[in-house]
Amino acid sequence: MTNVATFDDEARAELLCYLVCAQLIAQARTGEWLRTDHLVESTRIWLVSNGAEADWKERIHFGTLSGRVALEFAELPRFWHADSLAKLFTDGWRLDYRSATVRGIYAACENELKADEA
Repeated sequence: MTNVATFDDEARAELLCYLVCAQLIAQARTGEWLRTDHLVESTRIWLVSNGAEADWKERIHFGTLSGRVALEFAELPRFWHADSLAKLFTDGWRLDYRSATVRGIYAACENELKADEA
């Protein structure tokens, strides 16, 4: 069950943004999207480190959405190099929201979640 107090719309967009960035790094490093086990682990890491909870249906949904949003960015040349993408994170693999690129991905995630609710 979702912990509503810690998994509001902003947190949902942050999780999706984190997963999209992880998808883009996987694609740049290996030429493939995140394997299911890595997607599950990335989701778990984000939820635990942010004190949020999501049920298995939501976790699956966010995994699916992350692939869809990542496709929007994958064709842009700046998302082709894993070293450049790693710079989207700060210490401890937290996203650097000072980065214009991260803020752009976050905005796309917000839009995807709003469209998804409609």
